[in-house]
Amino acid sequence: MLTRKQHELLMFIHERMKESGIPPSFDEMKDALDLRSKSGIHRLITALEERGFIRRLPHRARALEILKLPDSVSAGLASTAKRFEPSVIEGSLGRSRSAQDEDATPPALVPVMGRIAAGTPISAIQDHTHNITVPPEMLGTGEHYALQVHGDSMIDAGILDGDTVLLQRVNSAGNGEIVVALIDDEEATLKRLRRKGDSIALEAANEAYETRIFGPDRVDVQGRLVGLLRQY
Repeated sequence: MLTRKQHELLMFIHERMKESGIPPSFDEMKDALDLRSKSGIHRLITALEERGFIRRLPHRARALEILKLPDSVSAGLASTAKRFEPSVIEGSLGRSRSAQDEDATPPALVPVMGRIAAGTPISAIQDHTHNITVPPEMLGTGEHYALQVHGDSMIDAGILDGDTVLLQRVNSAGNGEIVVALIDDEEATLKRLRRKGDSIALEAANEAYETRIFGPDRVDVQGRLVGLLRQY
């Protein structure tokens, strides 16, 4: 699954190569995506390469090869996704269990959608990688998904590098809740959300990390933390 910016860049490269047979330059990509610097293009190219959509050919200038396109494009459908939209399994769960039906209630199957940065935000959310089984009592109503934690910015909230977090898919959250936040439709991070007037603060639970403050139009809430799994 690609972010909006990753998708835009991939399609720009694809269309340019169809027209001329030559990949666009980094300056052309920067201008096409209306980015301020080429460092953003470098991050997007790396993310596309890690996800298997493109390949950089060594020892050649402007050498990019498109390996695949998103499924929706390959099927002739226009992709209109603007943000991380995981395919999730709805848990019709949280029901009370009596002794008679306890054995009949199966564990919930939750999709793992890659990893999330608990540190400096990165383009980290990936496609559905696998499923995990979760005790039904850990989930409420609605849709849920899981992400693997990478980083140590939330250790004082009990969230460690390598943990798996369970999230309820929501697009808003209360003040002080831990959320998956998507910044500028590009960078994803796990942080505590604080509202300060018209601004949104993404607060780490580790004094080594600074709180980052954004305008409300730059942050999209993609999920709210409801549980955590850890393997020893």
